[in-house]
Amino acid sequence: MYRPQNLRIPGPTVVPQAVLAASARPLINHRGPEFAALMAALTRALQDFLRTQGDVLLLTSSGSGGMEAAVANTLSSGDRVLLFVNGAFGERFVAICKAYGVDARRIDVPLGRAVEPDLVREELAKEKGKDAAKAVLLQHNETSTGVLNPLREIAEVVREADRLLIVDSISGAGAAELEIDEWGVDVCVTASQKAWGAPPGIAIVSMSERAWKAYERSDLPKAYFDLGAYKAALEKGATPATPAVTVFIALQESLRLMAEEGLEAILRRHQNISRATRRGIQAVSLALFADEAHASPAVTAFRPPTRVDARNLIRVLRDDYDTIVAGGQGKLDGQLVRVGHMGFVTMTDMVAFFSALELALKDFNQPVEPGQAISAALRAYAEASAPAPRTRPAATVGSRR
Repeated sequence: MYRPQNLRIPGPTVVPQAVLAASARPLINHRGPEFAALMAALTRALQDFLRTQGDVLLLTSSGSGGMEAAVANTLSSGDRVLLFVNGAFGERFVAICKAYGVDARRIDVPLGRAVEPDLVREELAKEKGKDAAKAVLLQHNETSTGVLNPLREIAEVVREADRLLIVDSISGAGAAELEIDEWGVDVCVTASQKAWGAPPGIAIVSMSERAWKAYERSDLPKAYFDLGAYKAALEKGATPATPAVTVFIALQESLRLMAEEGLEAILRRHQNISRATRRGIQAVSLALFADEAHASPAVTAFRPPTRVDARNLIRVLRDDYDTIVAGGQGKLDGQLVRVGHMGFVTMTDMVAFFSALELALKDFNQPVEPGQAISAALRAYAEASAPAPRTRPAATVGSRR
């Protein structure tokens, strides 16, 4: 018998019923006027949410396909880049660069820590001469550790050095503040199944004018992921190859729902729920993995209790309490539990998660009192959501002061 599950992995995220219903609409001609109108609406909406006037291109692929496209379309064989790695998805950028013959000088940051702007400045200062790094690559939100890198400050450093900035914001965009044009992000990658609350299947790639100039110089092989072909097709309201039409339709509906809430409210909701999640986890004596000064608004990673295997805790949450969370990735496999709180997530979803977590911890003979995590999370959420106190009486409509 089917039992509803609380899907709390860091993507794919829960898809609202209205979005699921939209994905079930009859197919349309992907070379016809209806799809052209859909593409135009999607592009405008994504430009608004990503805060960019530049090109936003939609690829039928996973987010990793967008990462590959970012490398293949802006770099050349033998190009040197600085690649900051503070988790499993930084490692993925390393693998992509290696596959394309890009000379990536990796700078490793301790797992659970953020890439600091001063480190970026120091490493860029070492890059001199004709073989100096042409680009800086990093994650905005490192999904594997629950760390949000300070992208605004990093981007400022990269701009000062006049290097191309290529960013994986697959799990950051739509959950964390992101000003692509204002900050000077040249290439930014995100994906439909994360904070956008749509099914998997679309990678979203933004390109600045600087990125297009780099594209013109790039000699790396590209066919399916040739962003120039996507730009040319977009001008005709199409894609170079058959797109995931149903996911495009679903994404339009999720963007409509997001527009109703408003970006400012969405970001505030993510911040408040993230803080509440951390307080609930700490209330049952579980150790947060990420540096809280750079805690992700999209996913929280924590260590299981001493002598409790992370895989067993994840299994009990799934099998006994219908709550699906994720484990560690790469070097952290078997060491972490990761709970996602991005997209159309509510505090009610997180209360259900903490209810299951408390029960699972009791199964492992942990000293947990009923409601211990729940009350701490709710208290933190209420404090974060409370309106700021007024310092002076509010002016009434029509009054003059």
